[in-house]
Amino acid sequence: MQDIDERAARRSERTVALLFTVSMVATIAFIAAYVALPVDKYIYVFPIGHISALNFALGVTLGIALFTIGAGAVHWARTLMSDEEIADERHPIEASPEVKSKVLDDFRAGAKESGFGRRKLARNTLFGALALVPLSGVVLLRDLGPLPGTKLRHTKWAKGKRLMNYNTMQPLRPEDILVGSLTFAMPEGMSEEQHDFQTEIAKAALMLVRLQPENIKDKRELDWSHEGIVAFSKICTHVGCPINLYEQQTHHVLCPCHQSTFDLSDGGRVIFGPAGHALPQLRIRANDQGYLEAMGDFPEPVGPAYWERG
Repeated sequence: MQDIDERAARRSERTVALLFTVSMVATIAFIAAYVALPVDKYIYVFPIGHISALNFALGVTLGIALFTIGAGAVHWARTLMSDEEIADERHPIEASPEVKSKVLDDFRAGAKESGFGRRKLARNTLFGALALVPLSGVVLLRDLGPLPGTKLRHTKWAKGKRLMNYNTMQPLRPEDILVGSLTFAMPEGMSEEQHDFQTEIAKAALMLVRLQPENIKDKRELDWSHEGIVAFSKICTHVGCPINLYEQQTHHVLCPCHQSTFDLSDGGRVIFGPAGHALPQLRIRANDQGYLEAMGDFPEPVGPAYWERG
């Protein structure tokens, strides 16, 4: 009917445009749902049951966006384009000039019959739908993870926070740290019951060693120590493994993952292995009550290379 009735052709064109417009609206709804709906919200959908509201909304809107593009293209082809079948004989891969000319003529005829140049409403809405659909994939890039910002530059250590024994959860005094021993500590106020404990302890874990002051080679390390007690980050600067092997005679600590070795008597510098830089040192002192406390946060981010630490 559309071949002989222009009013019927215009109705088909409007139908095609409506389908493409629905696709655009669905794509926008997909992005809005992705931004607005929380990941922990659940809804009841019969007969599926309780499902994630976010997943349901994303699936429905993306499905509508893709389906209506396909439906619009099929409706366009079935109602506005010629349905004449053209059969061609097999021919050599390299076409003759006559065949090339025929192909170009057929292409021009098909383009003219499709109304692609004349049916501007259908054509422009198709372009709009195809342009918006890829945005669904672009916004999904957010799931690569939240940007860390500057939060990896800071830990729970702050001026005045006491050093708590990691095993006993009691504040440490200088006399609790013996020469040749390795003690692990964490900031005051942290507990394993806190929901972010594992995240924060992965940055704030501390190891304490007591050296003879005359054995400390680095001047800043000596200034930041208290009676020979030095405090360094427990997190290896290679890939972030916890360091827990200490050699008394050499004052070296060894990371068990990839054998990076650090000299705690010389600013925590790397003396062997793949680690890229020295262990950050925490400046400590004894407060008026005789407990060890921090005099601030680490002066640099702890853990692996800079680009992994934000």
